[in-house]
Amino acid sequence: MRSLTIGQVARKAGLRASAIRYYERAGLLPKPQRAGGQRRYNNQIFDRLALVEFAKECGFSLSEIRAMFGGFEDDAPLSVRTRDWAVRKVEQLDALSKRIDGMRVKLARAARCRCADLGECGRRLRADSACR
Repeated sequence: MRSLTIGQVARKAGLRASAIRYYERAGLLPKPQRAGGQRRYNNQIFDRLALVEFAKECGFSLSEIRAMFGGFEDDAPLSVRTRDWAVRKVEQLDALSKRIDGMRVKLARAARCRCADLGECGRRLRADSACR
């Protein structure tokens, strides 16, 4: 199996070498082998990087990804653990979506505001009447 330098991995993965080093420090990637002081990787690193990038695209924080990848006391397969994380993330996204919908309503209301000054606007908001 051919070993790759961090630069080769970065180019092939479309990342910066600094991102790979950061992921290693953050506990998202296993510590690489070293040869002559250089990090050396096998092709499995691309699988792990794909998982990290996928999880980031799904809205997981780096600490959530680190917890998802390791530190489990049970011997449940990764698919079961991932399913649990995914269900919780969907619940969070649903709550966020509801909050965003409420923000849209308030911003539409603000866009229609015809108040003369901040005092009038504040009084109307406290009275819960639409600023028009």
